[in-house]
Amino acid sequence: MNDVPFPDPITLKFQSIGERKVASSWEAIECMHQQWPDRARGRSWRAAYRACRDALDGWRTAREARKAFVKAARTAGLLVTGRKSG
Repeated sequence: MNDVPFPDPITLKFQSIGERKVASSWEAIECMHQQWPDRARGRSWRAAYRACRDALDGWRTAREARKAFVKAARTAGLLVTGRKSG
């Protein structure tokens, strides 16, 4: 299983750690496990996790995984806008 870099990194902002850049499917999975707020682990979180895992396994593209991750981050209110995040 190889890491799959995103076309562009995504910047998120967490209350606990501040801003974090996520640049690959593996980093996204790690972020979803370690920093993601429990209250925001709903349908879009599960879809993003699945998309990133599928990208690592070669079943989806990095672009698809990134799109799902951005949607989950936006839904959770974590996406920093005004940069190349969306």
